[in-house]
Amino acid sequence: MLQSSSYLKIHPSVYVWARLPLTLDVLIGADLLLLPVDACVSHLTALHWYGVEIGTTTARHYSTNTTAQTRLAGVRLHRRRGTLSPRIVRGVPVLGPDRTLVDCATQLSPNDLVGAGDWLVRQRLTSPATLQTYAQERHLDGVVRARRTTPLVRSRVDSVTETDVRLILYTSRLPEPEVNGTIVDARGRFLARGDLVYRVLMIVIEYDGWHHERSADQRQRDILRRERLEAAGWRVIIITGKDLAHPTSIVARVWQAMVDAGYRGTPPLPLRDV
Repeated sequence: MLQSSSYLKIHPSVYVWARLPLTLDVLIGADLLLLPVDACVSHLTALHWYGVEIGTTTARHYSTNTTAQTRLAGVRLHRRRGTLSPRIVRGVPVLGPDRTLVDCATQLSPNDLVGAGDWLVRQRLTSPATLQTYAQERHLDGVVRARRTTPLVRSRVDSVTETDVRLILYTSRLPEPEVNGTIVDARGRFLARGDLVYRVLMIVIEYDGWHHERSADQRQRDILRRERLEAAGWRVIIITGKDLAHPTSIVARVWQAMVDAGYRGTPPLPLRDV
């Protein structure tokens, strides 16, 4: 039966029904059958298991305290010296979110690392302070980059794109905007939650995602929302996906709005890496 077309061979002695989609859940389940008993999901694979779809890898990553090696196809086994303390997430042993972010610092760009941290915090798996403390107190591969980027992780971030825009402003040395700030009118009535807010200057920066184009109702709500903000004296800057390919233009637009609002601080510097 196993040699028939009804089954697919994943690893030696490990088969699945051929019609079963090869999801990450299925592949991890197959891997763990043959890996050391203490093996736990780690690195980018752990990040994806937590629901943070940032970064790509051609292998599924696991960590072990044993000296075991593996030649399983599609599997990378990391032998770790320090005692591992996995948690069970959806029935699978996974390294904690703080350790995972540090491990991913060896695989992700600084910007993606901040975005991953923002999203782990968004899912209430950790906090900016906890991530920062963990990176400062550990001596692991990737910890140098993690120490540099975890201070940039913020709460209340709604999307990775918000992180991208915020980091563009940060790298230009403009003041950091408030993340998802609540905006009210002169009477204290709710107007909106702004993606990125310069409250004193009354500037709000919004990312207009392509998904909004799929809903006429959503577009109508966005238009009315913008009209309310502008009627209350707020300057609204809309950033689209195409704008992200031209970060210098984003900085120039935000800087001009700040100057128009009376800002007299230091002009932005040329963009640099985080």
